[in-house]
Amino acid sequence: MSFTRKGAFETHPALARRVALKRSFARIVLFFERLLPRALAPAGIVALFFSASWFGIFRLSPDWLRWILLTAFLFALIATLLPLARIRWPSANEADRLLEDRNNLPHQPVGVQEDEPAFETPLSRALWKEHQIRMAKRIAALDAGLPQPDIAKHDRFGLRAIPALIFTVALAFSYSNRGGSLGDAFVPAPPAPSINPDLRIDAWLTPPSYTGRAPVFLTGQQAQNNNGTVSIPQNSALTVRVTGGEGEEAVVFTTAADKQNAVLETEEAKAAAKKAAEQASNGAQAPAAQTTAPQPPAAPANGNQPLAPRTYAMAVNESGNLTVNGQNWTFNVIPDRPPEIAFEGQPKRSVNGALEIGFKAKDDYGIREAHALIEPAGPQDPAATPLYPLPEYRLDLPRQTRGQEIKGLTSRSVIEHPLAGKRVRVTLVATDGAGQTGRSPVHEMILPGRGFSEPLAAAVAEQRQVFALDTRQIPKAIALNEALTIRPDETIPNLGHFLLIESARGRMKLAQGEEQLKETADYLWEIALGIEDGDLSLAERRLRDAQRNLSEALQNGANDQEIARLMQEMREAMQQYMNELAQRMQNAPRAQQNMQAQNVIRQRDLQNMMDQIENLARSGNRDAAQQMLNELQRMMNNLQAGRPQRGQQGQQQQNSQMRQQIDKLGEIMQEQQRLMDQTFKLDQALRDRMQRGDPDQQGEGEQQQSQQGQQGQQQQGQQGQQGQGQQGQQNTDQMTAEQLREALKNLRAQQEGLGKKLGELQQGLKGLGMQPGEGFGQAEREMGNAGKALGQGQGEQAVQGQGNALNALRQGAQNMMQQMMQAMQGQGQGQEGQQNGEGEGMANQGGQNGRDPLGRPRATSGPDFGDQVKVPDEIDVQRAREILDAIREKLGGALSGDAERQYLERLLEIR
Repeated sequence: MSFTRKGAFETHPALARRVALKRSFARIVLFFERLLPRALAPAGIVALFFSASWFGIFRLSPDWLRWILLTAFLFALIATLLPLARIRWPSANEADRLLEDRNNLPHQPVGVQEDEPAFETPLSRALWKEHQIRMAKRIAALDAGLPQPDIAKHDRFGLRAIPALIFTVALAFSYSNRGGSLGDAFVPAPPAPSINPDLRIDAWLTPPSYTGRAPVFLTGQQAQNNNGTVSIPQNSALTVRVTGGEGEEAVVFTTAADKQNAVLETEEAKAAAKKAAEQASNGAQAPAAQTTAPQPPAAPANGNQPLAPRTYAMAVNESGNLTVNGQNWTFNVIPDRPPEIAFEGQPKRSVNGALEIGFKAKDDYGIREAHALIEPAGPQDPAATPLYPLPEYRLDLPRQTRGQEIKGLTSRSVIEHPLAGKRVRVTLVATDGAGQTGRSPVHEMILPGRGFSEPLAAAVAEQRQVFALDTRQIPKAIALNEALTIRPDETIPNLGHFLLIESARGRMKLAQGEEQLKETADYLWEIALGIEDGDLSLAERRLRDAQRNLSEALQNGANDQEIARLMQEMREAMQQYMNELAQRMQNAPRAQQNMQAQNVIRQRDLQNMMDQIENLARSGNRDAAQQMLNELQRMMNNLQAGRPQRGQQGQQQQNSQMRQQIDKLGEIMQEQQRLMDQTFKLDQALRDRMQRGDPDQQGEGEQQQSQQGQQGQQQQGQQGQQGQGQQGQQNTDQMTAEQLREALKNLRAQQEGLGKKLGELQQGLKGLGMQPGEGFGQAEREMGNAGKALGQGQGEQAVQGQGNALNALRQGAQNMMQQMMQAMQGQGQGQEGQQNGEGEGMANQGGQNGRDPLGRPRATSGPDFGDQVKVPDEIDVQRAREILDAIREKLGGALSGDAERQYLERLLEIR
């Protein structure tokens, strides 16, 4: 490039700089176009060297072959680098030609700046200057583009793809257990393993017991064919047993990550070193034959006697390669991930104050233990000295399937802990078989506490909580106790309670040390429970302790005698608790007893559950016994006993009226179902009579006329009509067609009576502030249609109308129950605080989704509306009629014998 500014560049220096920059880029592009074709050969040599290293060729080759390969690669690289030395830097003219060629510019706009006109006249000079300026502006907008080396021209057969493919495959192979590294080319090869044919190698891998996987044999007939690679769980135990030889074998484990070789030591040498270390620590003189370093086994005195077997062991925690007597095994370790655990819904309070926690967890091989960590929330005084440790809350784990998520629900009582009623942080912690732990997100809540309806009992419990959370607050607790007894004649009407509180204050003043303070705290808690519930709370505590002892025995694998003894203790505690509960129920108001009569659990059900727990434990199915025990404990936690709450009298009265309406609806549905069955059977008998003809026995006809006369006299009474309907049902085979039509017409009065009852039910619901659903209106219309059909003796249409009425009644019942549940929830939300602060109500169930503690539908949820029973619709009735017609047709034809005729007659119930 000429650095002298000529042509248009003399008067336009900025344009000259831009053109100079374009020429520099053009020269760089030209240089790379000359360099890249010549760089293919050295790049291919380097790629082949990298590939050979990654394929492990240098690691597997002996030293002499490794040096030959290194020399060959070095000379090949030098030979291919020599042509690069002959590359020269492009000239300015070459750069100008590149810019002109790449941009398809005619008239050489770059070179015209160096040219001069042939004739020097003022006009020609002016024209030439203008031409140079225009060409220079075009040069400034040119682009040299990227290098175009045209490699295909120099490599016509495409051999450049071979090193590239080999390089890509080798790079992927280098991440495997057998892959090599670049450093193998410069590291001497390890000595070749000596193969002794006299050695017998027995090797196997034992996965951890918590994985539930069988041992993996590496040698022998049971060895698995894993194509040289064995996949094993983390922390598997490797055992190699060597028999024979002279004891000079080497068991080497090479890690896949850093290629470090670890020579294993025999278990016998480890035991000798440990014994020597113990003797040295005790000051004894170790024998000269025993040293801390591993020594090969001594040769036997008799040369013909073989050495004792040697055992090598190690824990395989990472992938690697094992070499023993020329044999190699590659281990692919499957990492053991830590467990995962999280809340399933929000923790909540059960009926009796227990804490219910739903959780879901997952682990590779199953979770060994899980618990909830409950800690106080908010800032804490570091100098505080709590009297009790943090509450223990163990989660009940269901049966687990490896690798699958489990879900569980645990209910445990923590109401006795001083933190009850305080704000706490709850964290779920799960531990797997390897000792790894997983934690859930922290959940803050108010720890459920014991609600006291007696203010005196609540005050005593508060004194205990004050100094149990911080023993330095014992003077404050004593002051609270003294304030409680200022006017005992007004605040403590029971003399026994007054004496107990006075004795508790004396214990607090005399308590010295942690043990005495705990005894005082327990004494105050027993006083509070005695004031509140009498002996019921003590019986509940004894039952809870018996359940906990049995649960621990099942987990620890106690023998059958211990299980039987603990089961007897739990039965006695259960009997005492139920007796106290029954006595409390007798003292409860009659209205509440009537309301909750259907919610009281039967002692026979509890006895059956305890018998099943004992049988499962004795049969060896401890997991199922533990699961059933957890269900029993959760059921008892949801069994609430106490006295009625203030402000519940109006609610009980309204619930009683609702219950009466529910009972009326149940009676209407039962009567409608019974009436539809009777109508269907009469209609079927009428159809059969039309096909087979009337009976010939006159006496039976007179008997039916007498029965029909009795029906006409009993139409005014519903019970009589039902009884006559049943009698007519039993004797339909002796009735004539006319009598059957009259019987159908007599059912009209019953159907119309059900319609009137349904109308009265709707008026009663409106009186309770509830709006009857559309289903009740439709049911009333269908009942009217069915009554008209019965009056005309049309049984088929009556059955259809009655079925539609039943379906409409069920829809109306569901709508009514939804309105009742919403009303009850609104009342429950208004009294939630009152229930938490004043104690518990009478025996009822909470959080059971409308079912009793055993999972049965609760009576308070209304009668059984037959949701689980499908009422035959029009299609089903038609199908049943077709089947009956086919049976009758078969009876009228030729039969194979009396057996077939009797069978068909039994199907028709006419035998």
